[in-house]
Amino acid sequence: MQVIVTGGAGFIGSAVCRHLIGATDWSVVNLDKLTYAANLNSLASIEDNERYRFVQGDIADAATVRALFAEVRPSAVLNLAAETHVDRSIDAAADFIRSNINGTFVVLEEARRYCDSLPATARAAFRLLHVSTDEVFGTLGETGAFSETTPYDPSSPYAASKAASDHLVRAWGRTYGLPALITNCSNNYGPYQFPEKLVPLMILRALKGQPLPVYGSGENIRDWLYVEDHAEALVTVLTRGAPGSTYNIGAAAERRNIDMVEIICDLLDELAGLLALGRRRALITFVEDRPAHDKRYAIDAAKARADFGWRPAHDLAAGLRLTVQWYLDNEVWWRPLIGRGDALGRRGLPNTRFG
Repeated sequence: MQVIVTGGAGFIGSAVCRHLIGATDWSVVNLDKLTYAANLNSLASIEDNERYRFVQGDIADAATVRALFAEVRPSAVLNLAAETHVDRSIDAAADFIRSNINGTFVVLEEARRYCDSLPATARAAFRLLHVSTDEVFGTLGETGAFSETTPYDPSSPYAASKAASDHLVRAWGRTYGLPALITNCSNNYGPYQFPEKLVPLMILRALKGQPLPVYGSGENIRDWLYVEDHAEALVTVLTRGAPGSTYNIGAAAERRNIDMVEIICDLLDELAGLLALGRRRALITFVEDRPAHDKRYAIDAAKARADFGWRPAHDLAAGLRLTVQWYLDNEVWWRPLIGRGDALGRRGLPNTRFG
């Protein structure tokens, strides 16, 4: 089985590539543009494997994607290539429109062209899995959870671009018969995550004894999913899901942002020792909130449990401990990233930065 993974040098994409090489006998071709958050060092453990190959290229470049389909002749495509940071989408929405909407359109068109050229049996077996986010659904109140039938109501440019890409995937399935599936996941965390996201940002700033900026009052709630559990779920959906289906992937691990930051502080105090100033919770600083900051996300993953028996292997306490320890043990991976793209700085508010 030949599989193309787009965005395979990113956080979730690299976890998918590592999982595919470690848990299957498939051959994996990783197509990635290598923008600021991509990192080939995240794939060092598999880069010499004969079943893995990296190709640098842009999913929005139709000629590149078409040539790769013709060369690889894949049995499946996992589309993870995307711009993902909400704050950056507020500052520079055009990058998100190009990658997340135009890029998805190109992948769908080239997959359709390729699929139409296949014999009937191979066409019926082909799958395209488009990986999306719970942010397309907007915000929840104090109760309830997102299901596969929740209406879309995106708040940020990032969420809107992913919502648009989801709609394109469904349309290509219904109009052209492309055998496509969609997953919508909750917030991911774990090893190899670029430092601008909440969990690694707090770990690395807390290690340095820098202020820990928490947006607003820290009451916003997210549902957290360990990235390796997500990778396993994606392969399960790809191999067992029916074309045209959508699956929500989450671990039922809701926490307020302030709670996540406090847990990270306490883990670092335990695993790395106290700072000279004492406990790291003293570093927490409340800063101006992000525009259109959704109040609460929660994923109902009952459909994935019912259809596949899928459940995450890590609860939040275990996953966060593993994550903090990984960053402590792997400075060689994250140290070169600190200055890349202002990784530890504030975005999403024009002309605003924290020190």
